[in-house]
Amino acid sequence: MLPEPDFVIIGGVAALVGAIVQSSVGLGVGLVATPIVTLLFPSLMPGSILIAATVVPLLTLSRELRHADLRGLGWAFLGRVAGTPLGVWVVAAVSTQVLGAVVGLVVLAALAASAWSTQVPRNPVTLTAAGMVAGATGTATAIGGPPIALLYHRESGPRVRATLAVFFVVGALLSVLTLAVTGELPVVQVTAGLVLTPFVAAGFWLSGPLRRYLDAGRMRVAVLVVVGASALTLIGRSLL
Repeated sequence: MLPEPDFVIIGGVAALVGAIVQSSVGLGVGLVATPIVTLLFPSLMPGSILIAATVVPLLTLSRELRHADLRGLGWAFLGRVAGTPLGVWVVAAVSTQVLGAVVGLVVLAALAASAWSTQVPRNPVTLTAAGMVAGATGTATAIGGPPIALLYHRESGPRVRATLAVFFVVGALLSVLTLAVTGELPVVQVTAGLVLTPFVAAGFWLSGPLRRYLDAGRMRVAVLVVVGASALTLIGRSLL
C-alpha cells in the first residue's frame, strides 16, 4: 500500500530539510519531520520516520566513521537496549503526549545545566541513562537524539556527527525490529519510510555548505539549539 500523494510532498520536504540539519549537526530528521508527520499523518508514525532517518547516519558513517566514540557508545547502547521495550510499551498502551512532555522538560533542564557548566559529565552512568531515555523516546516518538547529543556537544563536528550516526543506526534498527516483532509496525509505515529515503539522501548531499560553516568553531551552539528545539517540539506536540 502506497502512502497518499500529500504525504510524499509534505513529508518529503520535511525529511529533506531535516536531513540537511542532521547532516550538519548530527540530529534533525526526527526533529523536523516527526511533528509534521505526527500531526498530519499519525497512522504512519513512528515507523516511517524511524526507517527514513537511518539514511543520513549511514551516509555520515561512510565519510566520518573513524571519528566515532565507540567506547562511550557501548554504555549508551546498554541503556538503549533497556529503553527500547519501554518505548514499545508506550506505543501500545500509554499516551505518547505524556511521554513527550516529560522528556521535553527533562531535556530542557539538562540543556540549561549544560549551557552553564564548563563540561557535561560523560561517564558510564550518564551514557547509560541517556541511552535508556533515547531508546524509549526514539521508539515511541522517533525523536531520540537529544540525550546523547547533550553529552557530546563540546566535541568537534565530525566527532559529534559520527558518534550520533552510530547510535542512530543501531538504535533505529533495534527499535524497528522490536516494533515489528511486537506487531506495532504496519506495512504502510515501512512503505512510507522507504518513500522518504530519496528526500533524506538529497538533504545529505545538499548539506555541504552548512556543515563546513558549523565545523569552523560553531558546532557547540548549533547542537544546543537543535537539542533545545527538539525538546520544545516534544512539548509542543504534547500540548497540541
